[in-house]
Amino acid sequence: MKVLVVGSGGREHAIIHKLAQSNPAPQLFCAPGNGGIGAQAQCVPIKVTDLEAMTAFALEQSIDFVVVAPDDPLALGMVDALEKAGIPAFGPTALAAQIEASKVFSKNLMRKYSIPTADFAVFDQPEQAGDYIRSQNSFPTVIKADGLALGKGVIIAQNLEEALEGIKSIMEDKVFGESGSRVVVEEFITGPEVSVLAFTDGKTVLPMISSMDHKRALDGDKGLNTGGMGVIAPNPHYTPDIAAQCMETIFLPTIRAMAAEGRPFKGCLYFGLMLTPKGSRVIEYNCRFGDPEAQAVLSLLETDLLDILMAVREERLADMEIKWKPGASACVIMASGGYPGRYQTGCAIEGLNTAGQLESQADTTVYHAGTRLENGQYLTAGGRVLGVTATAPSLPAALEKAYAGVECIHFADAHFRRDIGGHSH
Repeated sequence: MKVLVVGSGGREHAIIHKLAQSNPAPQLFCAPGNGGIGAQAQCVPIKVTDLEAMTAFALEQSIDFVVVAPDDPLALGMVDALEKAGIPAFGPTALAAQIEASKVFSKNLMRKYSIPTADFAVFDQPEQAGDYIRSQNSFPTVIKADGLALGKGVIIAQNLEEALEGIKSIMEDKVFGESGSRVVVEEFITGPEVSVLAFTDGKTVLPMISSMDHKRALDGDKGLNTGGMGVIAPNPHYTPDIAAQCMETIFLPTIRAMAAEGRPFKGCLYFGLMLTPKGSRVIEYNCRFGDPEAQAVLSLLETDLLDILMAVREERLADMEIKWKPGASACVIMASGGYPGRYQTGCAIEGLNTAGQLESQADTTVYHAGTRLENGQYLTAGGRVLGVTATAPSLPAALEKAYAGVECIHFADAHFRRDIGGHSH
């Protein structure tokens, strides 16, 4: 089988690494891919948002199956375009991808179908948003840009001044571009955060192992929000009781709501949850595998990933049994110094073999997020560079292995958190 994965980051590398283990192994392509992905798949220089070129390539190469991994092409309707051309694809349609592409859509969906989430109001005028925040007079308060903003379109304002400044920067200065023409102002809720990725074919929901993402750039959850600096799986706060309750109050109701809205969701649906004193609440939905959650979670998957993805597409997930390895996994992101602000690229990465992996460490995989290969040398090519991911019988052992892996890899100004999983290393 010929399989094309769309995307260029650590998540796509994790998907490709898992697909390469399928039996029989498929012939893998990745567009546009990256340096490390090139060791396992043929990389093709097509932009993820170029629906026409991607479809043309898939037709030309007689690709049998396409996995559309990032949010942008999903929201633009890449799955629709591929399916229309007769190419089977994994991922939600543009209509279903709105669950991530529009915060306003997802919050209204939850209100309409009584899915537990933080209280909120929606505004398209900065003055009205400011008046509402003044009248609520409750801080901290959360302000979110409506559209896709690379996971960064959220401001937590500690007081009125910060809130008004936040509204100005999103709605008037357009720091997140057109994503900020509307905002959601949300009550601030607290509790442990849990990420749950789930396979769904629009009817059946099979949640993957839970995980805990670390969004802040610096140790102790300080610094700016990033796309994610590391992740552990499973999430220690997410008990079987909470999981059962989330299935009844959140997961199934969401899938049923999307079907009722004429937007059945097929693909990977990501539930960002907060376990508040009043019960589990949805913070956000993503219409795809999380990054770096996918790196940690897929490392624990035993069932053939390609079989699962095809079952989702063919709406026969109810017949699948998905097996997971016992134990835990941990992913530590090595980023460029300065990320998520300005950083330099093109630095040589030392410590990897020709396949972009560590020479001697069993159960440790280096997922490439922002790398390129030039004359046999891996170079940095992004903010998040590598995701060093280890599995082990216990979480402390997985963390120890992941950090041992990080110690073997060097590049100029490499930056990583030393407290992923809550213990310092």
